[in-house]
Amino acid sequence: MLRPVVLWRLTRLWGPAGSAGNGGRREVASGVPPSGSTSPRALNIFDRELKRKQKNWAARQPEPMKFDYLKEEVGSRIADRVYDIARDFPLVLDVGCGRGYIAQHLNKEIVGKIFQTDIAEHALKNSSETDIPTVNILADEEFLPFQENTFDLVVSSLSLHWVNDLPRALEQIHYVLKPDGVFVGAMFGGDTLYELRCSLQLAETEREGGFSPHISPFTAVNDLGHLLGRAGFNTLTVDTDEIQVNYPGMFELMEDLQGMGESNCSWNRKALLHRDTMLAAAAVYREMYRNEDGSIPATYQIYHMIGWKYHDSQARPAERGSATVSFGELAKLNNVMSQGKKE
Repeated sequence: MLRPVVLWRLTRLWGPAGSAGNGGRREVASGVPPSGSTSPRALNIFDRELKRKQKNWAARQPEPMKFDYLKEEVGSRIADRVYDIARDFPLVLDVGCGRGYIAQHLNKEIVGKIFQTDIAEHALKNSSETDIPTVNILADEEFLPFQENTFDLVVSSLSLHWVNDLPRALEQIHYVLKPDGVFVGAMFGGDTLYELRCSLQLAETEREGGFSPHISPFTAVNDLGHLLGRAGFNTLTVDTDEIQVNYPGMFELMEDLQGMGESNCSWNRKALLHRDTMLAAAAVYREMYRNEDGSIPATYQIYHMIGWKYHDSQARPAERGSATVSFGELAKLNNVMSQGKKE
């Protein structure tokens, strides 16, 4: 039985993609680095091996679609942004694809072939079918096994918030893009699950005299634009969105997070919460945030980003000092037009 869940402020909910024809034949390859490998400059915040196990566990559940509502919705919003770009994409890469939440909303009229990468092999094996020719590759977001200037489009949905070296991951994406290629992505923002975070902190402080981080750290929106620019992207667009989901209670929310493969995997996480603390957190959550119908809301903040790889054909600002009209003259022209209307 599906849990009663209500999504607010959604533009569209799409159903599962249809079965693939012969054109959707899948090939599987592997490009995962050795266990525990990481960039020398990276802060080792997340246990990537644990995250792989969490995602594999979620993908092996009898009804993984039961927990896909959020990732399918964000995947459809990324697809909307791709459709807004008036061009075709012969070769597309999906970084951290999960069960193919973006590909199921794209079609072969604009996408020629799509490569889907993820660290979880069971997510790739159970990915949604699509009519687009697809290659599934077991690979880490920070170690993409592709040559420079390979893809016309790179997409990523709700995956990059778990990488230890986000600058490197963005540089890798920029590296594999062709000139004038575009990156369209989404990741969780800093206000995600603030209700759950606050409730756990208050309950743990009251019951145990202090608190540990139970929600993973997220990137700030003002840092994201800087990181994209540092990776080499230009003509940047970064905007925020919120999706609010109602749950019967805190424990149902935590069950769904586990089913999504979104449990905390920070190295400094607390392995166990006492039963009294959990019950107190659930009571705090309900008291502070409950809706009129008795359900509790959970807020997911989404950062959407678009960045282009440089090409000579792209529009760029004129050279400094090349203007032929000053802002002062424009102001005078505006005054003249205003006086003309009065007459």
